[in-house]
Amino acid sequence: MTVNGAGAAERDAEKIWRALDGFRIEVPSWGFANTGTRFGKFVQGGAATTIEEKFSDAGQVNALTGASPTVALHVLWDLPGGVKDVATIRELEKKYGVRSGSINPNLFQDQEYKFGSIANPSAEIRGRALAHLLDSVEIGRALGSKDVSLWIADGSNYPGTQSVRRRIEWMVEVLGATHAALGADQRMLVEYKPFEPAFYHTDIADWGMALELARRAGPKAKVLVDTGHHYQGTNIEQVVAWLLHLGALGGFHFNDRKYADDDLTLGSIDPYQVFRIFHEIVSAREDERAEVAFMIDQSHNLKGKMEAMVQTVVTAQELYAKAALIDQVRLAELQDACRLVEAEECFRGAFWQDVRPIVREWRVARGLPVDPLKALAEGGYVERVTQERSSRNARSVSSYA
Repeated sequence: MTVNGAGAAERDAEKIWRALDGFRIEVPSWGFANTGTRFGKFVQGGAATTIEEKFSDAGQVNALTGASPTVALHVLWDLPGGVKDVATIRELEKKYGVRSGSINPNLFQDQEYKFGSIANPSAEIRGRALAHLLDSVEIGRALGSKDVSLWIADGSNYPGTQSVRRRIEWMVEVLGATHAALGADQRMLVEYKPFEPAFYHTDIADWGMALELARRAGPKAKVLVDTGHHYQGTNIEQVVAWLLHLGALGGFHFNDRKYADDDLTLGSIDPYQVFRIFHEIVSAREDERAEVAFMIDQSHNLKGKMEAMVQTVVTAQELYAKAALIDQVRLAELQDACRLVEAEECFRGAFWQDVRPIVREWRVARGLPVDPLKALAEGGYVERVTQERSSRNARSVSSYA
């Protein structure tokens, strides 16, 4: 695209094209499989039932959007054989044109984790959790994956039943040992969540706890922000700004929510919040934002899985493009002069701008479908995989992915 700088429209187009060329967002393998709600599971005939089917779906999303070249893997679900499964994953990467992304250990599923994993009072169980984390690091190294992404579900349900302080010490010990095993190009991302599954206290409940645990672990440990994992009204963009300032922001799990938890498609409830978060990213210094990983963490039981994933990636592209339109120089001038209304209009004017025509032009120029959702609907992929997979999914109604 040639931009002559003749006017605002051309400058906007240049900003958006540049932003989209650099925008990447990772899709989760589990987002393509049948997963359960707290009360049951609604099976979709086209859901992925094998790791190859997950890679196939992820490859299709990337082919439609041009923005998702990596797929996050969950160790127990996707590599049950551990490092022995790496060769299989490598073949799938070649076949479907997407690479392995973040490696996600599973420290919440086994019965032995009833009272915690890395914060369990049992030294033996903490040792098993550490062994799984070390296996996950080894898998990531073998696959060339940069990030080992940790969500720790540990906590307690009743006051006085666990020592919060001793559990901190146990977590520091295990996370430190995990950090020591990381390769030169690997990172450890520490996620947080205020509640669920624990009802009284969660061991890593907010960004401050995650930040301190990451700091104690070592320089390769960063904080992961899941946009759904906050109390109502939390100023998530302020959290993002602080973590950027401290050089501690490792990445995001993007989703949306109305009340609690997450798993709604990105921007379906509050697109302005996502825009505000992206603003903090695009306005940061290059060295602050260069290593921030964008990842999706969603699994849908009502929306079609492929449709929801494409919809999420497209929404992320559009909101990121909007954030790229903010005139940062002008905004800083207005902020410093405390010209409040003008500053807010400069900021939100970019949000209200319809970037879809420019995004469509970018897609055409990059050899992508003009409308990825429409292309998915008309391409026959969902119908074909539904026919191929429906019988297997029908047999799995009583089991989780």
